[in-house]
Amino acid sequence: MSYDGYRWLMTAPDQPLVREELSFQAPAAGEVVVKVVGCGVCHTDLGFLYGGVATKHALPLALGHEISGRVVQAGAGAEAWLDRPVVVPAVLPCGECALCQSGRENACRAQAMPGNDFHGGFASHIQVPARWLVDAGDLPDGLALEDVSVLADAVSTPYQAMLRAGVGADDGVVLIGAGGIGSFGVQIAAAMGARVVVVDIDDSKLERALKFGAVGAVNSKGLDIRAARKAVRAACKEAGLPAAGLKVLEMSGTPVGQELAWALLTFAGTVGFVGFCLDKIPVRLSNLMAFDADAFGNWGCRPQLYAPALDLIRAGKVQVKPFVRHFPMAEINQVFEQVRAHRIPDRPILLP
Repeated sequence: MSYDGYRWLMTAPDQPLVREELSFQAPAAGEVVVKVVGCGVCHTDLGFLYGGVATKHALPLALGHEISGRVVQAGAGAEAWLDRPVVVPAVLPCGECALCQSGRENACRAQAMPGNDFHGGFASHIQVPARWLVDAGDLPDGLALEDVSVLADAVSTPYQAMLRAGVGADDGVVLIGAGGIGSFGVQIAAAMGARVVVVDIDDSKLERALKFGAVGAVNSKGLDIRAARKAVRAACKEAGLPAAGLKVLEMSGTPVGQELAWALLTFAGTVGFVGFCLDKIPVRLSNLMAFDADAFGNWGCRPQLYAPALDLIRAGKVQVKPFVRHFPMAEINQVFEQVRAHRIPDRPILLP
């Protein structure tokens, strides 16, 4: 059985996406067809379309990796998923290689990403392996299935980063970038019992972060690295964060944000890089040795961690609705342009 539908294709960099009508074929064994109800717009999508980042799948390609929907058809072995609400993880590892078996699924060299390795969620339907699907049932009143599409990246990615950083009760966290990922990172760190100082260049984002878990905020706009570091340290002291052992998470994906994160490294501290950019920055690596500190990078989230991340949403410890905004998928090109121009402060979710 096939399903008539459509997808929005990237045909070339810097060109409008083009709608393609097509029939989605019956899934193979172990696969499902998901009817998309929502797909979030991530800055990674903008990187593919406008930023010179190459997709792994040849163009034309449907972008979109923050996907929620309902399973409408299931191949052999995946029948238990039929009619269930799901979120599709943004990184689908093979599950069999040495990296996967050691718990490093995000480094799996056979991983597949919707909207990068194969056609993604800016479509009416998507066909995916059933192995890593996340059950998105039992959502609290007022939260729709389309809202939790952002679990696939904007929520799960900072969740894993907090775990990688070892964030716990009474820890001090400095989070750089209060945008699509950082806005959820603040909430997750606070839910883990940490005290969070957030850094951004937008007062409205900082004010919102203070309402959703941050205990201090710094607007670093126009400040050089030395001045920004001084301002952040002062905010940390005022908020009662420890002078050593800080967990610094960079989520802006900007060169200045990455440079500041490195400059804020403390004795016995941790710095984690979650945001992505193509620029190079100069750093003194010996700081890691001199401070007995740790540094790591975080790519997406292990599929096994999606369920506990979603539980934070179910429990009301992480709020989604104040940070997302719905748009018809028919307006995809206008939404991309508005996000590119920083005219949409929330995470856009496109509805087929």
